[in-house]
Amino acid sequence: MTIFPAHDGTALHYEQLGDGAPLVAIPGGPGADARYLGALGGLDAHRRLIRFDPRGSGRSAEPADRASCAFGAQAKDLEALREHLGLDSFDLLGHSAGALTAQRYAAEFPHRVRSLVLVTPVGRGAREPDEAELAAIRAGRADRPWYPDAARAAALLAAGEGDPAELLARITPFFWGSWDERARAEAFDPASAPVAPWMRAAFYAGAGEAAPVGVPVLVVAGELDGMIGTAPARLAAAHHPRARLEVLPGVGHRPWVEKPAEFARLVGEFLG
Repeated sequence: MTIFPAHDGTALHYEQLGDGAPLVAIPGGPGADARYLGALGGLDAHRRLIRFDPRGSGRSAEPADRASCAFGAQAKDLEALREHLGLDSFDLLGHSAGALTAQRYAAEFPHRVRSLVLVTPVGRGAREPDEAELAAIRAGRADRPWYPDAARAAALLAAGEGDPAELLARITPFFWGSWDERARAEAFDPASAPVAPWMRAAFYAGAGEAAPVGVPVLVVAGELDGMIGTAPARLAAAHHPRARLEVLPGVGHRPWVEKPAEFARLVGEFLG
C-alpha cells in the first residue's frame, strides 16, 4: 500500500501495476474503490498503471473538510500525486464520475497531461444524461428475464419510493451490455460500491463545466450503457477540440470488463 499526504494533510492511497509510461486512472462512483478498475482490460501489459483512490474513497482517508471532495477541488490531489511520483507529465484516464475530475485537472494543469481518456463519462462538468436515450436503452432489454423487476425498481426509484440501495441493486442489469455471471460478479464486488453516503452530494457540489483542453482526448462510450447512456460522451467529445469518440457495441458502463481485449487495444493504440 502506498500512501502520501495531500495539500491539506489527508492521507491518499494509490497502487501501481505493470511497467512503462505512466497512466493515472481515476475511478467513478463517486466514492468507489479504484480496485474495481482492475488492470483495465490489460493496459498494465505495456503501461505503468497507477490506480488512484480519491479522498474519502477506497483506502484513502476521509478529509476533515468534506467540501474538499468536490470533483473540482480534487484536481489538487492529482497534482499532489504527480509531485509525489516525480512525474513531469503523464497520461490520465477517468471513468464515469472520475472523468469530471480528469477533465478539470487537464484544464487547470494542461502542461502536465499528455493525453486524456474518458471512459463512459457522466458529462463535462456535471451529470448530463439524456433521459429519453436512457429510457430507450433500457426498453431495448424488455425481452430479458430480469427486465420486469429492474423496470419496477427503476420506476420506484424515480418516484422516490423504497430503499435506494436495494432499488439500485435491482436496476444494475441495465448498466451492463450482457447481464451474465461475469457482470454479476463484478457488479456486486464490495470494492465496487461507494461506502460514504455523503460522498455523492459533496462530489457534485459546485458543478461547473471544465474549459476545453488542447491535448488529445479519447472518449469511450458503451452502446448499451443504461446507467449514463452515450449522450454525455458525445457532449464531452464535442467539447474538446482534439477529441475522438468511440462507441463500443454490445457493452455497458464498464467496457473493459465486457470486451477487455477490444478496450485495451483501442486505448493502447490511442496512448501509443
